[in-house]
Amino acid sequence: MPAVLPFEQRYGPWALVTGAASGLGKECTNQLAARQLNILAVDVNAEKLQEQVLFLQQAYNVQARALVVDLSDPTFLTEVKQATSNLEIGLVANIAGLSSVGPLLDVALETLQRQIMINCLAPLKLSHHFGRLMRERGHGGIIFFSSASALQGTALVTNYAATKAYNLILAEGLWDELRGAGIDVLGFAPGATNTPGFHHAQPHYKEIPMPYMEAGPTITEAINALGTTPSKIAGKSNRAAAFLTSRLLPRKQAIKIFGDNMRKLYPQHTP
Repeated sequence: MPAVLPFEQRYGPWALVTGAASGLGKECTNQLAARQLNILAVDVNAEKLQEQVLFLQQAYNVQARALVVDLSDPTFLTEVKQATSNLEIGLVANIAGLSSVGPLLDVALETLQRQIMINCLAPLKLSHHFGRLMRERGHGGIIFFSSASALQGTALVTNYAATKAYNLILAEGLWDELRGAGIDVLGFAPGATNTPGFHHAQPHYKEIPMPYMEAGPTITEAINALGTTPSKIAGKSNRAAAFLTSRLLPRKQAIKIFGDNMRKLYPQHTP
């Protein structure tokens, strides 16, 4: 049996993390830098991104670069290729995501289309490009961030949940295609997490008995799961809830339960 490479050799020397300026993406750059990977931090928020890059350089003594791009721009991959032409990207963490809360027909079509571009097309493009380079080298890793909402139709975040289901299924299929090529792929599904993105929609999270995780343990689970399984749900409580709704309950009932909880969570967005 071949020896398992140390983390920094298996997934380094550079990691590309999208959504790196805040929330789970920011935490991911912290934990990967702590493991001595150099970081290419990707986000649309230039000011916050530069602050995070400086922090990584000072706190972890790694190389860190900021790449300000809009993942909904159809040409963004050209900028990424230029920025990484002299870098060996050994890990891609597709964390950036765009969500909106409200009935699907009340959300602007432009917003729904932008969600698909950021949540689906951007991870596909990044993983296709860097996955090919990893395959040539014989090692690397790709993480697709999904969502617990992706496990069934979820009212008020209908399109977002659908985009995250795409990420989960894409990750699992790619895991099987690349598992013999030395490349680890993971579809990771967090539940409700204490991040600015979650709080932006002003959830009434005390109104329902829902699991609620911090960003640190969530990212730690994702990193530890890479290379061990094709997909994982974050947190024991989230996994228990997923088992109940996906294995024990009829799908119709599971969808209704999630929808009822979403209406309690976001009463201000409920007709």
